[in-house]
Amino acid sequence: MVPFAYIAVATPEAAIRRTAEGRGAEYVAGGTDMVQLLQEGVRAPLELVDINGIAFDDVSIAIDGIRIGAMARLADVADDPAIRERVPVVSSALQESASPQVRNMATVGGNLLQRTRCLYFRDATTPCNRRVPGSGCPALEGQNRINAILGGSPRCIAAYPGDLAVALVAVDAEVLVAGPTGERTITVENLHRLPGDAPHLETVLEPGDLITAIWIPLAAAGRRSHYLKVRDRTTFEWALASAAVSLGMNGDTILEARVAVGGVATKPWRLRHVEEMLVDRRLDHALARAAGERAADGAEPRGRNAFKVTLLRRTVERALLQIGGLA
Repeated sequence: MVPFAYIAVATPEAAIRRTAEGRGAEYVAGGTDMVQLLQEGVRAPLELVDINGIAFDDVSIAIDGIRIGAMARLADVADDPAIRERVPVVSSALQESASPQVRNMATVGGNLLQRTRCLYFRDATTPCNRRVPGSGCPALEGQNRINAILGGSPRCIAAYPGDLAVALVAVDAEVLVAGPTGERTITVENLHRLPGDAPHLETVLEPGDLITAIWIPLAAAGRRSHYLKVRDRTTFEWALASAAVSLGMNGDTILEARVAVGGVATKPWRLRHVEEMLVDRRLDHALARAAGERAADGAEPRGRNAFKVTLLRRTVERALLQIGGLA
């Protein structure tokens, strides 16, 4: 582990100022991913800015939405009555994340920014374009079982590992960001970048930017939703494929649809073409199967991860059947 300085701050302004000054500083909150990356030599900040003293840990309901403070712990948000009742897809995604111990420590803001589990990214002795730009991507032809089949590029096929962000895409959530130039809002769908030619740039956040809250519109909270995660073991494991589905329905007819998937793409991945085929249709076994078959359109499997094509199709189909009570 490379030596680093440490400072604790109590206000967003102090945190932003510290990380925007070009000191090589990075934020730390729950630390559940950061500590691993430090130990593995993947990250080597010159300074860690501890933001645990900033009071952004509330869950509140307004007339038009639900606000989740970025410092709220995963376990607290998963168990919050308003979240469980109004956006069960979010509560389910959080309950499926990591372990109880990690959920008690990890924050929702940090969870959105967790790094890929790609074997080459996590091994500092190997090349990795995401870790060291221009060094190469061994996963293209190597150990790529857990890597992405959607959204990859010739420079990177690292899969985004999280659960929460996938569920938030399905409920049209936004992140509230404070930075050196003021405050702005970014949809969760647009928070993460595709790897393209610069896989080391993982999000649209700028130096000094601090996620302060997540906003979920109540219009989305009124839909029926479900989160389905498929993994190698039942606890403390990342998704091989996941699906977050949110449907506005009148009886068994779909009026509005959001379908997002995880574990199979380089970022939380929204299936707009699947959504379009669901709207104004009656949810039944045939529609769920047809939607599932379209879920993997555009997939580019590589060797060991080819099984994810079929797995993704069945995961989306199963999630739709669960919502319709047809599973």
